[in-house]
Amino acid sequence: MNDVLTIILGGGRGTRLFPLTHHRSKPAVPIGGKWRLIDIPISNCLHAGLERIYVLTQFNSASLNRHIAQTYRMDLFSGGFVEILAAEQTPEGEQWFQGTADAVRQAARHFRDVDAEYYLILAGDHIYRMDFAELIEAHIERDADITIAAQPVSTDDATQMGIFSFDTSGQIVGFEEKPNTERLGEMRSSAPAHSPAGLLTADKPFLASMGIYVFSREVLYDVLDRNRSVDFGREVIPRALDTHRVHAYLYRGYWADVGTVSSFYDVNLMLTRRGSPFDFFHPRRPIYTHPRFLPAARMHACHIDEALIAEGAYLDTCEVQNSVVGVRTSIHHGARITRSILLGADYYEDQFGELPLGVGPNAVLDRVIVDKNARIGEGARLVNERGIQDVDGDGYYIRSGIIIVPKNGVVKPGTIV
Repeated sequence: MNDVLTIILGGGRGTRLFPLTHHRSKPAVPIGGKWRLIDIPISNCLHAGLERIYVLTQFNSASLNRHIAQTYRMDLFSGGFVEILAAEQTPEGEQWFQGTADAVRQAARHFRDVDAEYYLILAGDHIYRMDFAELIEAHIERDADITIAAQPVSTDDATQMGIFSFDTSGQIVGFEEKPNTERLGEMRSSAPAHSPAGLLTADKPFLASMGIYVFSREVLYDVLDRNRSVDFGREVIPRALDTHRVHAYLYRGYWADVGTVSSFYDVNLMLTRRGSPFDFFHPRRPIYTHPRFLPAARMHACHIDEALIAEGAYLDTCEVQNSVVGVRTSIHHGARITRSILLGADYYEDQFGELPLGVGPNAVLDRVIVDKNARIGEGARLVNERGIQDVDGDGYYIRSGIIIVPKNGVVKPGTIV
């Protein structure tokens, strides 16, 4: 895999993940109690022997820079690297990245001279475990110009994704970005019966792009230089179907886009369940992250069920069900946490003040995301009793019915939401 260069797209402002992206870029958002989203694509790359990785960002990249610098320190003699390329003003242009393709076009000045025959382009906010070596080998064996990883999806999911159409020989003949329900009804399926494009079922009749691309070197620069297309899914791929050999790589494993608050919440809760389709317990393909050298979690007289408790956490006489408890989290006596995601803390407090770090005594949380270094006062009740969908409150936000306490946020004692 020495002839492959990986480019991970860090995304835009991440407004759909606000307020989790208020102080950080999307790839830097914590997940599963101790990891960050960026750790997943990077770990997949490292397991496939892909050690030359650029991460493209333009918003709130400081914490992402710090995480990558502290985590991915390659062997000096391997030639490998994980490096941030942030949007910048140059003699060629002064605009922000306008889309996925435009981001690669603007950053290309930094890697055009890097020796690589193939480019693997990934998103920084997806959850999956894929063998990229198999993907790239399929690209080479088919003599493809562009290969796109694809998976079967339902009609509901298809409205939010790029959908392929295949002919009877298994060749891609169409690609539509986020078709509406009416259009999907006209299509009925991505492929006709008995097509070698892949076995599709009645509940998942469409093949959708996963936002994972392999480009042969000259093809990438050709499609970027030929016109000023800014997005791979909406513009570059549909136009390339008439001029290049575009193939799909069928993937049937678990995959999720965590670009919204609700999807982020759902994925985290999924991790707590027995038989989860994705977890961090793989025996041969672990997900790497920054080593913190924290003590084991400490718990006294607690009731815990279906939960992930990260290292360094301290739980005292509390109840935690169907929840994720992040690194260094403190949950004080009498608190009850259900169906919630606690991202943890960046530090321990030497002295407890009037409102200590973490979840205070007798607080009740249900369907809550608590960002890092937040303080929830004694007796606070965050359960969204009125079923509010979207609002900005005093020390909290509600998005898609989920209460979010922002990073460094403070919820006063006795608060009821």
